[in-house]
Amino acid sequence: MAAAGRGDEGWRRSMRTLRRVAPYLWPEAPEERWVRRRVVLSLLSLGLAKVIAVMTPFLYKTAVDALSGTARDDGWLLALGAVGLTVAYGIARIGSIGFNELRDALFVRVGQRALRKLALETFTHIHALSLRYHITRKTGGLSRIIERGVKGVEFLLRFMLLSVGPLILELGMVTVLFAVLFDWRYAVVVLATIVLYVTYTFKITEWRVQIRRRMNEQDTDANQKAVDSLLNFETVKYFGAEGREAARYDAAMQGYEAAAIRTGQSLSMLNFGQAFLINAGLVIVMVMAAAGVRAGTLTVGDFVMVNAYMIQITMPLNFLGTVYREIRQALTDMGEMFDLLEQPAEITDRAGAPALAVTGGEVVLDDLRFGYEAARPILKGVSVRVGAGQKVAIVGPSGSGKSTIGRLLFRFYDVTGGAIRIDGQDLRDVTQASLHAAIGVVPQDTVLFNDTIRYNIAYGRPGATQAEIVAAARAARIHDFVQSLPEGYETRVGERGLKLSGGEKQRVGIARTLLKDPPILLLDEATSALDTQTERDIQESLSAMGRGRTVITIAHRLSTIADSDRIVVLERGEVVEEGRHEDLVNAGGRYAAMWARQSAEESRPEGEHQDEAAGEEIGWRGFRSLPMN
Repeated sequence: MAAAGRGDEGWRRSMRTLRRVAPYLWPEAPEERWVRRRVVLSLLSLGLAKVIAVMTPFLYKTAVDALSGTARDDGWLLALGAVGLTVAYGIARIGSIGFNELRDALFVRVGQRALRKLALETFTHIHALSLRYHITRKTGGLSRIIERGVKGVEFLLRFMLLSVGPLILELGMVTVLFAVLFDWRYAVVVLATIVLYVTYTFKITEWRVQIRRRMNEQDTDANQKAVDSLLNFETVKYFGAEGREAARYDAAMQGYEAAAIRTGQSLSMLNFGQAFLINAGLVIVMVMAAAGVRAGTLTVGDFVMVNAYMIQITMPLNFLGTVYREIRQALTDMGEMFDLLEQPAEITDRAGAPALAVTGGEVVLDDLRFGYEAARPILKGVSVRVGAGQKVAIVGPSGSGKSTIGRLLFRFYDVTGGAIRIDGQDLRDVTQASLHAAIGVVPQDTVLFNDTIRYNIAYGRPGATQAEIVAAARAARIHDFVQSLPEGYETRVGERGLKLSGGEKQRVGIARTLLKDPPILLLDEATSALDTQTERDIQESLSAMGRGRTVITIAHRLSTIADSDRIVVLERGEVVEEGRHEDLVNAGGRYAAMWARQSAEESRPEGEHQDEAAGEEIGWRGFRSLPMN
């Protein structure tokens, strides 16, 4: 029953995939009616190719009879003579090949269009999925699902429409011809051979599909481990873990190897069984034809024709196993991709949502409540008002909810209680595109595209002129460095910007945010990963960047936010203190303890510094018990 249930589920998934693919063959849009015309012309070419292919052995038989003088009548074909019949036979073969190639030439544009449209749909949908989905999904496995699924589209369309249907047509025509030209016994043998062959092929192929699926799973797992290891190349080196990573990868490849061996062995089993069945049918029919020739009821040409027809159907039948397996595999691969396409987007615009209208840039967090999991709330009623043009900093220990506020502001997630408003507009009531356009973010670790410095800065505003790119670079104090490079702004930064230092990457990130010119700026621990000198240099760029904008700074180093208009102290998802730097220090509360601790750390001679994050790891509640040297 369990096996039957899995079979039913597999059938439903296959039917769903076929329903999703069908519109690519027969689109409704008037501007895409050319697709229908090409499909019809492809089918017509295919039909002509098959009719000619079925007639070709008959011409061959007639030519043999003419040469051997064993023809039983003076049909009109014999009037062509042996030479004429041979020429006709050659023309028929060329015609069959020509119409098959015309079919492929007509259909290739249909298949490639479908591949492109589905690839674009998948790519667009992935970007519409939530941050939660991307955090939990493995990039290597995701890329393989997309790659295999998209490649399966063109194969499925071409082979289901232009191979399976025509194969059934050709086999049916040959069976009928045997019954008409010879007698019903020939047709029975041919039909029995086909049925046994197809049944055996499908049964073994179904078994092989399961093995192939396990092989794909192992392949995906190995690819995930490889991608993950390469993305963390430096970490691997830091811990001397090359051997460990190689062992993990080899373990995954070992599973792939075992599945691949079973796949190869099962293919040999499939090929031998197919060869045995088709040759058994061929021998039986040939023996029957030979007996007919000896009895004088058939000619030598008939004997040759029987052989030609059996060989003619052998080729597509031999291909049937491969086609069926690939179609099943394509359905499986595309099923995974359609599962991805059916993954709902967690954050969507409500119907008719207007664009965000930023008049001043006031940001209000109103009784904000949120948790990544229902059982573990992160924010527990946070209320903060950031006036238009103000600079407000949010500080607190790890896990207090600082960065979560930044993600909610950009609407990577929706709040579970309360609201976030910009100039009185709830973020859930405006379009995401307009919200994202209004907020500029400088994260702790700026990630760059593996392209040029020019491209990465211009990413802030598509269509920006070179003068505007240079102006943004000057404002971020990166222009002189870029000019000193041999290739200048055309210098490629490497994957994730690894060819640049942390400070250089951060400046490029600041430049592209400046080019975006947003009214609201979010600095998410933008300098915490940098050394003190680089931090001071970049802090000047950030300060200049914030002029005339509403700035929300999420910070660990308190020295970088001492000049803020207001500082909000979070602890365990709640606001515990709020005020200006001087007032909070004088109040002697949690902020004052943190300030004293960091000031003591920064005043120590070089070589005696401890990890600045130690305070956060211990927790702010423990600061008062720590020795203040």
